[in-house]
Parts: sequence; C-alpha cells; structure tokens
Amino acid sequence: MLAVFCYMTGELLPVGLLQVIAGDVDVSLSAVGLLVTGYGLTVVVASLPLTHLVRRIPRRYLLSGVLAVFVVATCVAVVGSYWVLLTGRVATALSHAVFWSIVAPAAAALFNPQVRARVTAALLGGGSLATLLGVPAATWLGQQAGWRIAFLAVAGLGLLALIGVAMLVPTTAPERGHAAKGSAPDARRYWLLIAATAVAITGVFSAYTYISPFLTEITGFSPHGISALLLVYGVAGIGGVAMGGALADRVPRAAMLAPVMILASALLALYLFGTNQAGVVAMVALWGFAMPQIPVTFQNRVLQVAPGSTDIASALYSATFNLGIAAGALTGGVLLTTTGLRSTYLAGGLLAAIAVAILLTEPIVGRRPHRRTTARRN
Repeated sequence: MLAVFCYMTGELLPVGLLQVIAGDVDVSLSAVGLLVTGYGLTVVVASLPLTHLVRRIPRRYLLSGVLAVFVVATCVAVVGSYWVLLTGRVATALSHAVFWSIVAPAAAALFNPQVRARVTAALLGGGSLATLLGVPAATWLGQQAGWRIAFLAVAGLGLLALIGVAMLVPTTAPERGHAAKGSAPDARRYWLLIAATAVAITGVFSAYTYISPFLTEITGFSPHGISALLLVYGVAGIGGVAMGGALADRVPRAAMLAPVMILASALLALYLFGTNQAGVVAMVALWGFAMPQIPVTFQNRVLQVAPGSTDIASALYSATFNLGIAAGALTGGVLLTTTGLRSTYLAGGLLAAIAVAILLTEPIVGRRPHRRTTARRN
C-alpha cells in the first residue's frame, strides 16, 4: 500500500509543480507536461512485454527490484538537467509498468481468496491517499523547498516500502500462489472487461482532464474553490474504495456495474446542470465516490476471469487503463477546441454509458458455448 502511494504520488507530482520545474530547468510548461504524458505512454507500451520477460522471478525479488529502480531513478532525476530528469522519469515508468502488473496478484496471494477484493481495495487505497494527501503535500513541499526536495521525499518513502517488501514478502515462485491463475478463467469475460475499461476510462478522463476550467468557466467557482471541491472528490474516494472492496467479494458483477453507472449519470448531469453550483458539488462528490471503485472492482474481476497468468492479464489491464487516460485527454482536447468545454462532459457521460452496456452483456457472453465445445457435441 505504501509502494502504491509512492508510485501514484511520483507519477502525478510534476502536475502540481509544472511552473516550479519549468523555471528551474529552463524549459516550457509543455516540456514539463511531457514528464507526465511520456510516463503514461511508457507504461502503456512496456507493461505487457516487460511483465512477460520477468514473469518467473519470485515476488519478493521482483517487487524489491522494481522499487529499487523507483528509488534510484527518482534520485537520479533531480541531479541534472531536463534531459536527466526525463530519463529518470522514463526509468521510473518502466518500473511502474512491472509494479502495477504484479502487485495485485502478489498481495492477493498473501490472504485467503474469500477476502481478495478487500485486499485489493486496501492495496489500491494507497492510490486514493496519494491523490488526497501525497500529491498536495509533495506539491506544497516542492513550492517551499524546491521540486528536487519533493522528489527526494517521495524517493525516501519508496525506500521504506522497499525495506518492508524485502523483509516481509515471501520468496515464492509466481506460479505457486492461488492468485497466479484466474479463479474462474474465462477469455470472453476478460476481453469484455478490457473493452469496458478502455471505453469507461476514456470517457472519464475526457471530462476529468478539464475539470478545473469547467468549474470556473461553466459553474462559476473561484480558483480557490477548486481546491475545496477536489478535496471533496478525494474524501469521497476513500469511502468509495471501502465500498468497492466490501461489495466485490460478495457481488462482483454488481460491484463493477454500479460505479460505471454512477459515473455516467454524474457526467451527464454535469453537462445538463453544470451551472447549478449546489448540484455540481453533489455530482463531483458522486464522481469521486465512484471513480476509485473502478480499479478496485475491475482488478478483482481480472484476478477471477484471467484466462491465463494473472500477471499478464493485469499487465494488459494496466496498459488499457493508462491508454484510456491518454485517449481521454486527447478526446477532451479535440472536443474543447471544436465543440466547447461542456461537450467534454457529454462525451464522457455517453462513453461511460456505453461501458455500462458492454458490462451488461457479460451474462450473455458467458453463457454462449465456445466453438470447440459446440463442435465436440455435434
């Protein structure tokens, strides 16, 4: 959980320190933005091949190794020019690609299968805490003491996580744990889940990327009010993670459907009633409550229906999630310049609704016999 907190904080840290970093290393804001965009694209490209390459390394060694890369690369990133910083970020992203592919199966293997979703929720709760506490705290530190100190502070927490993993995680072969394979493998359900993830995350981030200008230009909040609203979003997310973990162990399909339906409703409501400040506060809270449930409930479902190795299945899921973030930002940017700011929320809501429709087909897809089975019966 601490390692997840570090990775999420490190990934998003340049967002809050764009101007500070740009001024210090003498580059444009867009060049600093590349530190985030390039990071995400590296994860998309590298997740599957790197995870396949290291799939036989015991969890303890592999997790310790990627955390060591995280710590060293984050420290190296602060010692030189922009290009050294960019190189350090790429190295961190490569370790991130492997980390997110193996961390959920590794954590699930430490506990009874009956509480797998709650374990996943607790693990990914580190990401919600990073958004709520880690990024704001590191941003404040960077503004006060310089961005390099903020990066080193995150690296220090990563070192603590590395020590804990190296001391406590069992040295077992990846294929021996009960979480190494899907508990109810089903290739059709898995690919349906991947499709729903791509569509839903693209929709959400086509809107979320432009939440600040929406709140100021459409709703009429002051710039200072945005921080308070994002705090509401983050606090609601903590409750959402707990709810998703509790429900996913009992009713996995409903636990996946509910947050996507809430997101579709909230985004469409923001499009329709975006000028009503009280309504917007309520919808932002609902959005914050639902969004963190998607990685919790979907990752839990990956561990159930993965058609082969859960590491490889998780790698593709992680790559799809990050691709959705990039595609959402691109979609929102195109809509912003062509049809206006509010249209990004209409598109986001419609895409989330399409994801709901995809998930609703799962029982039909699951009941349909495979061709080989049908051929044998004939």
